[in-house]
Parts: sequence; structure tokens; C-alpha cells
Amino acid sequence: MITRIKNLCFISLLVGGFWFVAQGSYIHIKAQLAQFLLETAWSKTSQGNDPIKPWPWADTWPVARLAVPALDINHIVLAGANGATLAFGPGRLFNNQSNAIILSGHRDTHFDFLDELKIGELIRYELPGQPIQSFKVFATQIINTEEINTIPSSIISGLILITCYPFDTLQIGGPLRYLVYAEPSPAITI
Repeated sequence: MITRIKNLCFISLLVGGFWFVAQGSYIHIKAQLAQFLLETAWSKTSQGNDPIKPWPWADTWPVARLAVPALDINHIVLAGANGATLAFGPGRLFNNQSNAIILSGHRDTHFDFLDELKIGELIRYELPGQPIQSFKVFATQIINTEEINTIPSSIISGLILITCYPFDTLQIGGPLRYLVYAEPSPAITI
């Protein structure tokens, strides 16, 4: 009887272990597939096609590519900045009050590199069918979410990256945002 209980416990633990490994693998495989589909959609969009959704039921599409060569960062930027979009990549906020390009991303995934970004570093931003734009980081700022609408209007043609703050915390969201400001810079071949 005890041997049977031990075997049943062993089998239960083994099945449970396989279940958790399968769940973890599923999420990883899903993320890799999403990146492949995003790259494919970006490639088609950047060839001058109309915006291409990465999968038929997607509520977003690639609008740009963001790169930080010094940190080996290369992300597809998606239209909009809602939760569903930010799960797959940084999102571009449209309808902002300045002419700046404003991108938002999660601090623990696509924008986790922002805490390593230094003043003077180069950021590249590519729109479909247009030359790559270069921006140089000139400032960072931590603000309360209530101040998010007070982004300086002096950033007329710059780039603003926004994520939650502080980095490396277990708290979801929180009241603070970390902003990186970058100004247009002459094109530099990298």
C-alpha cells in the first residue's frame, strides 16, 4: 500500500513537473514566434506596403524600428501603447501634444535597457521607406504619472522613451515614470 502511494506521489510530481516545463516552454516559444512574425510584418511594411499586421487578429502593427547600437538593442516599434501592444514590443504614442516621437515600453522587458542608457548615446529610429533618423540622449527624468501630460514642449523634433520606475522592483506599474530625452543628431554610420 505504501509503495503504491509512493508511486502515485512520484507520478503526480513527474506529471506536475512536465506540466510546468511545458507551460514555461509554451510562453517562450510563443514569444519567439511573435518576434519572428513581427520581423516579417516589419520587413513587408518597410518595403512600402501598407501596414501589415503580424498575425490576423492583432490589434497593432509595426510602425518603426528602434536601435541602440552601443547596447545591442533592436526592437520593432508597434502602433499604440496599450497593454496588449506592450506585451510584444514598445509602442508609439500618437496624438501627443508635442511633435516629439514618444515611445513607451515595459521596464522589465523591451525597455529594461533604459537604466543603462547614458547621456550622449546614440539611438536610431527607422520609419518605413525613410532614412534612419539618429538621436542623441541628452537628459533623463523621473516624474509622477500625474505629470505625464507636462512633457516639455521644447522637445519638438526629439525622441522620448517612457517606462515605469523604479527598475528591478516587484511592484506592478507604480506612480513613477522614467523618461529619456534624445535630440536629433547628424547621421552617424555605425
